Amino acid sequence: MNIKFKSEKNISALALGAESAGNFSVYDKGKIFLSEDFGDLLEETNFKKFKVAVLRHLKENKIKPKAVLTDLHPLYKTTVWGAELAKKFGAEHVQIQHHLAHIFSAIGEKKLSVISHQPSAVFGIACDGTGYGLDGKIWGGEVFQVESEKLKVKSVGRIGHLENQIMIGGDLAIREPARMLLAILDKIQDPKIVGRPTSDKREKDFVYKFVKKYYTRNRFELLYSQMKQGFNCQETSSAGRVLDAVSVLLGFSVNERKYKHAPTMLLERNSTAVYGNLKPKITSLCNEESRIMNYELSTTPLFEYLIKNLNKDKRRLAATAQLYIAEGLYKMCQMSNACPQMLRIKHCRRVKCQIFFSGGMANNKIMSSYFESKGAVMNKKIPRGDGGLSFGQIVYHLLSKT
Repeated sequence: MNIKFKSEKNISALALGAESAGNFSVYDKGKIFLSEDFGDLLEETNFKKFKVAVLRHLKENKIKPKAVLTDLHPLYKTTVWGAELAKKFGAEHVQIQHHLAHIFSAIGEKKLSVISHQPSAVFGIACDGTGYGLDGKIWGGEVFQVESEKLKVKSVGRIGHLENQIMIGGDLAIREPARMLLAILDKIQDPKIVGRPTSDKREKDFVYKFVKKYYTRNRFELLYSQMKQGFNCQETSSAGRVLDAVSVLLGFSVNERKYKHAPTMLLERNSTAVYGNLKPKITSLCNEESRIMNYELSTTPLFEYLIKNLNKDKRRLAATAQLYIAEGLYKMCQMSNACPQMLRIKHCRRVKCQIFFSGGMANNKIMSSYFESKGAVMNKKIPRGDGGLSFGQIVYHLLSKT
């Protein structure tokens, strides 16, 4: 796919995307070329085909990139190979945060019109499974504010995210989503749910009740101890991981990911009408140094609600959980837009708000329909998931002032 894209940066650039959906993009002479999908690059056969295609495209089109763009994750195959290519071509190696690339894939499809006029507040929402964050944690439910000046992106700031939850065993929590459920339920303190009197054993027994079909008591005790000690655990703000846990809790998914995105896809597939009595719980925290307000959408209360209502229609509960996340992320944009400290645009207290929604969860019908109803912009031609990531990397690089 070739896409016209004018840029003041008159240099060629190569973007290598991430890993799970192998694709690359090349910018040269006012056009962005987006490759086909090579599949999961963790499979060596796919990665070899990917590398051959990249080098062939550069050679056939006589392109020597001045910049090689990769994901921020230091261990991705594309990141490691990108560093090698940058050295080979004498090019700059630029690493771009995963979710910024998702957002700018949507901005790039919309082209420059979104930042061609002020005053306007541009927000980007990215939801997916996992992406390496700027703080070293695993992101996946993020809100950014974009500040622009003269058709260039001046700065992008993370202003909101989902509550961090624990991935017991790191990536093992992706393959065994009951690990996520275990960690989230352990944070519930409401005695009306956990029981009285509150004690460590009572709370532990409460958690075990919901995962005992997947783990023996001994196995549960090991995982619980691992979580409490923080051994091989990671914090994540991922929407995908939260909805994986919801799918297990409601019984739509087993404790196994049989295919990519399986738990969340089963949750969506079994969803019907939404219960309208659950409102997003958002906490705010002002950064004293930057004097910028940041927001966090609490997801533990979602599980408190689900447990209190497990006797109700689980298909409606499934839909409610997905909408809870969408409504919360959208509300953060509204709160930011109404907060004078958030707006760096001079002489303007409240301005027109434009929202972009991308990432793998932007393919979720419940979430995407909600954001469409709010006027958010989503990719139509460029893939919303990792299949469009290299395109987003190129766009972010071309619009960046640096």
